[in-house]
Amino acid sequence: MTDEPSLFEVDDASRPLADRLRPRSLADVSGQDHLLAPDAPIGRLVTAKRLVSMVLWGPPGCGKTTIARLLAEQTDLVFEPLSATFSGVADLRKIFRSAQTRREVGQGTLLFVDEIHRFNRAQQDSFLPYVEDGTIVLVGATTENPSFELNGALLSRCQVFVLQRLDHHALGVLVTRAEALYDQPLPLTDEARRALIAMADGDGRYLLNMIEQVHALPAPVDPAALAAAVQKRAPLYDKSQEGHYNLISALHKSMRGSDPDAALYWLARMLDGGEDPLFIARRITRFAVEDIGMADPNAVQQALAAWDVYERLGSPEGELALAQAVVYLSTAPKSIGVHRGFDRALAEARRTGSLMPPAHILNAPTGLMKDLGYGAGYQYDPDTDTGFSGANYFPDGMPRRTFYEPTADGYERTVAERLRRWSELRDGGIRDTD
Repeated sequence: MTDEPSLFEVDDASRPLADRLRPRSLADVSGQDHLLAPDAPIGRLVTAKRLVSMVLWGPPGCGKTTIARLLAEQTDLVFEPLSATFSGVADLRKIFRSAQTRREVGQGTLLFVDEIHRFNRAQQDSFLPYVEDGTIVLVGATTENPSFELNGALLSRCQVFVLQRLDHHALGVLVTRAEALYDQPLPLTDEARRALIAMADGDGRYLLNMIEQVHALPAPVDPAALAAAVQKRAPLYDKSQEGHYNLISALHKSMRGSDPDAALYWLARMLDGGEDPLFIARRITRFAVEDIGMADPNAVQQALAAWDVYERLGSPEGELALAQAVVYLSTAPKSIGVHRGFDRALAEARRTGSLMPPAHILNAPTGLMKDLGYGAGYQYDPDTDTGFSGANYFPDGMPRRTFYEPTADGYERTVAERLRRWSELRDGGIRDTD
C-alpha cells in the first residue's frame, strides 16, 4: 500500500473487481448521498458516533453491505456479519455472547444481518433484548418491504432507511473508478458505454461484474459486440413479493388514468419479469367491471376475450391479446357508478335485515298464497303503454333509495337519461310518448 490514502481497498488482481473497488469511506459510496452526506440522516449519526439500530432497504447492488461495514469502521464498532440465509438462532446466540463480553470492556458491536427478512418471527424476536439494552447495534439489509417482512416489535426499535437504485450518474462514477484501477479506458464506443450502464439496471455490483468481462476485449466494442460478450441483467421481479404488487398497481392505475402507453409499458415489464399472464388476464377483467362498468359495457367482453385468446394461443402470441385489451380498457370511458351503487345497496341490505319483498311481486303458485295477496295488483311492464309501470319494488315501509348514480361518460350518459325519464314517469311528472 502506498503512503497516500486510497479511496478503495488495496488492489489485488486475484480479487473480484467489486471487492477491489469497495469504498474506504462513506463519502466514496456512490448514489446514496440522500442518506450518507454529512447533513443527511446517516451522515449525522456517524459524525456524532451515535448509531441507532436500522434497516437498510434497497435493491441489489446499491451498497447495503458496504455501508454497514463502513458504519462499523467509522464509529469504532466491531463488525459482525451474518447472513439470514445460512444462519439460525444458535449463530445469533454465539454473536450475542461475544457482544456482551465486548460490552463489559467498553467495546460496542455492530451486527450486520444480510437478507434479514428471511429470519422468521421467532428469530427476529431474539434480537429485541440485545437491541433494547444496547448490546448490539443492529443493521439489517433487505430487498423486501420491511413493513411486510419484519415484525412490528423489531421495526419499532429500528429506523428504516431507503436506498436508491443507482442512477446513470452513479453507475458512470463506478465505470470511471474501474478504468482508473485498470489504468486504461474500457474498450467501448460511447454508445456501448451507455448501453453497458443501461444493462446494469441500477445494480452497481452487476455493472462491475460486466466490466470485468469487457475490459480485456479488443477495441472498439460496439453495442452489438457488447451484447454478445455479456449477459443483460435479468429485471428485478419477484412474483410473490412487493415488486409483483407494485407493478400490477402501476398497470391498474395507468389504465384508470387513461394512459395506454404507460399501461403497455407496465404490462411489458410484468410479462418480461415472468408474471403469469393469466394473473394479468384476471386483473384486467376485474378492472373492466370495477373501473369502467356501465360507461362501456363492452369492456368486460374485451377483457374476457383476451383471457380466452391467451388460453387458446399461449405465449407469445396470446400476449398480444392482453395488450389489445389493455389498450381498449385504457382508452375506454371510466365509471365506478355500479361499484359505488352496489356498495351502497350492500350496506342498506345489511342494515335492513330480512325485510320481505312487497307482496305484489311475489309469485303465487298455491291458493293459500293467492289468498294472502301474493301477486295481487302486479303490473307486467311490457304490457303498459309506456313499457314502464312505475311500481314499487322495495320492501313495504322502506323508503325508496337511489344506489346507482350513472355518470355522464360513455354509455352511462344514455343510461342516465333513461333513468331520469323513468323517475319522472314514476312521479307522474310527464307522459311518455315513445
